Amino acid sequence: MTGTVPAPPAAERPDTPAAAPTSLAPTGRGLLRRARWYLAFLAALLISAVCIASLNRGHQYPSGDPRSYDADGAHAVVALLEHQGLKTGLTTDPATAPGGADTLVLPEPDLLDKAQLRAIAAARHKRLVLIAPGPAALTALAPGVRPSDEDGGVPYAPIRSTDTGCSLTEAVRAGNATIGGMLYTSGSRGEGCYQRGHGYPLVSTPTGDGDVIVLGSGSLLTNGALAKDGNASLALGLLGSQPRLTWHLPDYSAPLAEGTHRKSFNDYIPKGWHWAFYQLAIAAVLAALWRARRLGPVVSENLPVVVRAAETTEGRARLYRRAKARGRATEALRRAAAHRLAPILGVPLQAGAPDPEALCAAVTGRLPERPAGDVRALLYGPPPTDDAALLRLADDLDALERQVRNP
Repeated sequence: MTGTVPAPPAAERPDTPAAAPTSLAPTGRGLLRRARWYLAFLAALLISAVCIASLNRGHQYPSGDPRSYDADGAHAVVALLEHQGLKTGLTTDPATAPGGADTLVLPEPDLLDKAQLRAIAAARHKRLVLIAPGPAALTALAPGVRPSDEDGGVPYAPIRSTDTGCSLTEAVRAGNATIGGMLYTSGSRGEGCYQRGHGYPLVSTPTGDGDVIVLGSGSLLTNGALAKDGNASLALGLLGSQPRLTWHLPDYSAPLAEGTHRKSFNDYIPKGWHWAFYQLAIAAVLAALWRARRLGPVVSENLPVVVRAAETTEGRARLYRRAKARGRATEALRRAAAHRLAPILGVPLQAGAPDPEALCAAVTGRLPERPAGDVRALLYGPPPTDDAALLRLADDLDALERQVRNP
């Protein structure tokens, strides 16, 4: 038998016991062994989440709360003011806060109704500090100051270190500050600081005997940001100009003031950027369609390892033997023999294989001493029932091929 015939079962001894069939289906133990590192990672992640949740169970304060010691809380600035001798207090109803020579901080002025805003304006506080107010709160408490986007400017600026750019005493003394958030126009009487584009994240405007400070974001006053740039000096200057400080604790469950809505992420994106995004999306789709038609030529790659044909044949034979696939082995032997005999006898191939009747007739014509039934049974008969019969079949096919080549 030639080396190109995939009939390696002939290399096996007939008396060798057949190996037990091996299932390639994944078992539960195998799956568990493969997934053990993923399960360990998920378990560690779950334990970490439970620990973090347990440690933060006592955290009940929102961002910017003066009672919070967290990085986003504002307890540090209040403690520093108290250390300087200022009196500080908290209130849940700013309309009842004492007026006069004091400072009132409103972290969420948009949560106050019209009556509360009128009462705060009538109390004539020496200084009002409004954090990210909307149009309704600005109209009632800071006349002349408006959001920057009402004049076609950018409504929001990222928080970063910015130059003073104004003559406000507290800002000049502090110098650069890490500031940003909502932007406002200063109006005819006010003064804007830390300019960003056509707006300001800090605006000071006079009202009666006092003034109003409008901040675009409360991040300047938080514990985590107080040590950056001149934030501490600016925060202490804005909040500590009067002998008493009152900090409003907002009711976050209250509805927003009329005419004010909670800004979403899309509200802070300039309108022109929406069209730019659509153009970029269309360009990306067109580029994908353009490149999809240019896959380029097939790149040939050298095999990393050269495997001899005999090794491949032996490996396939062992697989056939292990699976007891005598039918597949027999088919491979007969198909290879037919493909070698057809060109010798001048039988054409049809659909990649010679016609059985034409091939058997050609073999019988070349070897008249062999009965036609024997030739057909040898080339197209039923598969053998055991390994010994398979070996005999391989020998008979080899003998037939030698006789056809040398009649």
